[in-house]
Amino acid sequence: MRADPDAPDLALFHSRRPATAAGLLTRNHFPGAPILLARERLAAGRLRTVVVNARFSNVATGPAGLADAREMAELAAHETGVSPQEVLVGSTGIIGRRLPMDRIRRGIQGMGATLGPDLWPAARAIMTTDTHPKVVSAQVEGATLTAVGKGAGMVSPNLATMLVYLFTDAAVPAPELDRMLRAAAARSFQVLSIDTDTSTSDMVVALANGAAGEVSATAFRTALDAVCLSMAELVARDGEGATKLLRVQVSGAVDSSEAGRIARSVADSPLVKTMAYGADPNVGRLLMAVGKCVTCRVVPGRVRITLQGVEVIRAGMPVDFPEARVRELLGGDPVNVRIDLGLASGEGMALGCDLTEGYVEENAAYASS
Repeated sequence: MRADPDAPDLALFHSRRPATAAGLLTRNHFPGAPILLARERLAAGRLRTVVVNARFSNVATGPAGLADAREMAELAAHETGVSPQEVLVGSTGIIGRRLPMDRIRRGIQGMGATLGPDLWPAARAIMTTDTHPKVVSAQVEGATLTAVGKGAGMVSPNLATMLVYLFTDAAVPAPELDRMLRAAAARSFQVLSIDTDTSTSDMVVALANGAAGEVSATAFRTALDAVCLSMAELVARDGEGATKLLRVQVSGAVDSSEAGRIARSVADSPLVKTMAYGADPNVGRLLMAVGKCVTCRVVPGRVRITLQGVEVIRAGMPVDFPEARVRELLGGDPVNVRIDLGLASGEGMALGCDLTEGYVEENAAYASS
């Protein structure tokens, strides 16, 4: 389905054993057909197979699009020998175009015979504007937890153009898996924003087949948090046209909600993002981005900000900082902004990236490329 006929654009993941499942789905009011189907499948808390296509997102395609998604599930079920109810479908790409089902049928046929342990080919197949495949793995008391993901643009909290699939052979009951996944996402994918746009196709789904037996809940939670954060940072660093990760941490807010909103305001600011790209320590932009959160409690005289570990704002005003040194530090990756509001103990974080000419070039003719 890609312009390059040799580039992979279909991925099939399969568990030989029944697996518990949990997931988070986009809250966009125009969910794609795979999201509608996922709402049904995840309600049962059990999955075994995931099939994903790139290039076309199967969004705004009506009943015919939902029928296409169901057919994809049936085709994948036939290849893996499971019930269609145990198959999750993911699609990513251009909005408003039907899937080329003839090509998808041909593509899925025979995929069951090619299944293997190497996840990297599947990670490449689900890429859209990503510049590289994304896989993160961790060991948990003899079990393995691995995430495969994609995402580069149309990325914002309440999920994004981001597909992330987490697979583990640890035994985790579905309700517990759901709770831990939501908590991990709240500290990773739900604080990630590349361009403020919440997509129509996003999902973060975890499958646990129990082949390695039980592990401690604490160890699994720690590993899940780390894997999700690592994947979120990979997505941010690979934002369309991006050259570096932007990490904003806020402390001293009246509560965690306001801290998160202020962190996101800074990470989403085009002026802050271009400051990061140009390595230009124009620190007044940081004050602007904090101050525009007019519904949050901010006392200017209590605000302190560091940029790349160097204090640049104290008591709400710029200090005499080593500009040449900060400029040099801003040329690196990541760019770290720490903001202390000096009010209470609320903390929050946002992940983003710089803004470059590459973002415009990527999106000016995306549907035509």
